[in-house]
Amino acid sequence: MAPVKVSKICCIGAGYVGGPTCAVIALKCPHIQVTIVDLNKARVDAWNSPDFKLPIYEPGLEDVVRQARGRNLFFSTDVDKGIEEADLIFVSVNTPTKKSGVGAGFAADLNYVELATRRIATVATSSKIVVEKSTVPCRTAESMRTILEANSKPNCRFDILSNPEFLAEGTAIQDLFKPDRVLIGSLQTPEGISACDSLAQVYANWVPKERLLTVGLWSSELSKLAANAMLAQRISSINALSAICESTGANIDEVSHAIGYDTRIGPKFLKASVGFGGSCFQKDILNLVYLSESCHLPEVAAYWRQVVEMNEYQKRRFSKRVVDTLFNTITGKRIAVLGFAFKADTGDTRESAAITLIKDFLSERAFVNVYDPQVVHDQIWMDLQEASPLVPLDNIKKQVTILPSAFEAAKNADAIVIATEWKEFKEIDWEEIYKHMNKPAFVFDGRLLVDAEKLTRIGFKVTTIGRPSTII
Repeated sequence: MAPVKVSKICCIGAGYVGGPTCAVIALKCPHIQVTIVDLNKARVDAWNSPDFKLPIYEPGLEDVVRQARGRNLFFSTDVDKGIEEADLIFVSVNTPTKKSGVGAGFAADLNYVELATRRIATVATSSKIVVEKSTVPCRTAESMRTILEANSKPNCRFDILSNPEFLAEGTAIQDLFKPDRVLIGSLQTPEGISACDSLAQVYANWVPKERLLTVGLWSSELSKLAANAMLAQRISSINALSAICESTGANIDEVSHAIGYDTRIGPKFLKASVGFGGSCFQKDILNLVYLSESCHLPEVAAYWRQVVEMNEYQKRRFSKRVVDTLFNTITGKRIAVLGFAFKADTGDTRESAAITLIKDFLSERAFVNVYDPQVVHDQIWMDLQEASPLVPLDNIKKQVTILPSAFEAAKNADAIVIATEWKEFKEIDWEEIYKHMNKPAFVFDGRLLVDAEKLTRIGFKVTTIGRPSTII
């Protein structure tokens, strides 16, 4: 079968994956009309804002949208029109971990995927290629195909593809411009392979052929979970070693540097920290745990569960170290938490270590000052409320203050906790900050960011993750 030449693409979901991915497709494929649709009017309005105040902060994204929006890139709340006009439809909706019901706490909630699939079946009057872009459990495509075929109109054919994203927030645009690989999974039938070729031709406008990997549908779905699980495993492994370093006098920076020289291991994802966050790692590992248990593989499930448990342990261990170092109590003390996003160069706070740390500090009856250069205030309040649902927001606001700068956050504080590796935290005037803090002034570096020896010379008592408490 000859592949369909794609001229119109619709993406259902204008979030962290669908928005940047399809914006780059529009930029690189000016001959293809790309429409990103979402029922969230406020989000779509932000994508369309005249001053380009986009709903997502991602370096380079604004420039991409500026070049393509209005030319061949459009954002709309008219989902049905987008579906009807498209040759190829990306389904890029949220798949959070279930909070109730069967598989609660582990399984992915596929409600939005099913709703989008049913909408496609209801609206479409011509054949479509439907592409899973959301991270989904293995064999989700089978469910989508069943729904589409059961509800399709006469002469409407649907081919399902899996095209998982492998983006890192903070470098997503560069990841899209120069991907390590683009993975496309399809049924190994003539129709499935033809649909796969159609999508491959879209990416071939800028991605070298050798980086386009075509595999079976189920392998593609599992590869996304496997990739995130392996990356998270490396972080938990180096964080486990950081605990040993603190007890033995070793330096985790030196250890990770040494083992990273081994070409079989390599240096990436070997930086110890207060713990990983983001929308993918924990969710995808828990999904893998649930999949393993569903396949009656309890030992496999236990293995992957331990990666998440180590991450939670790392956060608890760090907050306890703060309390222990501050003379075993932080009641009534003021802690400045620098950074609220789960990593630098993003405004995303999902599963951020800062949320856990602040929750722990509040339970110890400390006062907390928060500063982050990108996260909006409403998001901080929403996350803190969700972390402590039994505590009224007004009570949280009595203990937490959001400040406009690192300097303001640190003023009159007893300690500074670095929770996000924003570059500006390396460049702030630490001598000036020291003058305005209570003494002794403590710094707890949860991201291996600052020069501990320099801060010690200024007068700070510095505690760095992966190093013993006493700095000589």
